[in-house]
Amino acid sequence: MRIVITGGAGFVGSHLVDRYLAAGDDVVVVDNLITGSRRNLAHAADAPRLTVVEHDVSRPLSIDGPVDAIAHLASPASPIDFLRLPIQILKVNSLGTYHMLGMARAKGARFLLASTSEIYGDPEVHPQTEDYHGNVDTLGPRGAYDEAKRFAEAITMAYHRMHGVDVRIVRIFNTYGPRMRLDDGRVVPNFVSQSLRGEPLTAFGDGEQTRSFCYVDDLVDGIVRLMASDVVGPVNIGNPLELSIVEFARRINALTGNPAGIALQPLPAERTGDPSRRCPDIARATSLLGWQPRVSLDDGLARTVAWFRDELQRAGA
Repeated sequence: MRIVITGGAGFVGSHLVDRYLAAGDDVVVVDNLITGSRRNLAHAADAPRLTVVEHDVSRPLSIDGPVDAIAHLASPASPIDFLRLPIQILKVNSLGTYHMLGMARAKGARFLLASTSEIYGDPEVHPQTEDYHGNVDTLGPRGAYDEAKRFAEAITMAYHRMHGVDVRIVRIFNTYGPRMRLDDGRVVPNFVSQSLRGEPLTAFGDGEQTRSFCYVDDLVDGIVRLMASDVVGPVNIGNPLELSIVEFARRINALTGNPAGIALQPLPAERTGDPSRRCPDIARATSLLGWQPRVSLDDGLARTVAWFRDELQRAGA
């Protein structure tokens, strides 16, 4: 098939590009490179089935020829971006989603929205199921991202109901792996970079807040399965192995041999409203898609640390 992937030069998007290229599909990447990088696609630059279009999908876009599917992943997604790029986040998830849904309607293409566990806010239901409506602070620093994704889900379902667009919604939980930005601001790049430099790992608050980390290959497998299925969704894709941030930091220090330990610091402004717990209920993904995470945390972290070690050496950091 021919698939358009917005945000295809980003962390998750570039891995999804690899998966579809490996399957023999034609891929059109659309990315404004605000947080993505052409380096993430450099290994596939000569692939005859790959086309890269530098464009902000918050503005109208025309793609010549047939399009069978659209995977809409475009959006900054890191806590540091919530304060740095809130208007861009709101625009790409509202106007960008609107434009790509319009393309899906015009082309008769299937449309997949990359939504997020941030939909659930600071959850009062644990683990989080897809029928939980969330506990979101619309006015806090995370509100730009949380509410943007909630709107994106709403307009996606409106196009499905009103115009018959064939849609899929995936809610992505914490994901990690190669090609994350060094300055991403999320816990895995922060911890791995600090650990490889022999620095104490910075945890905020008491460090007892929890997260569930899914390796990027497992996430991509879930996205591909959902796209190919008849399931509209939403469907949670994430690893239900729940760890406190402090426990996660200890694992990374043990893996890298970093003796510097952990430093607890007050919560910075951009972390206000951080969820205290986050863990997906994946019963729907398991029963409807036959999906479960397969990469163990130790294996995934080993691959990620190796990639970050090379990146730090390349950057001279």
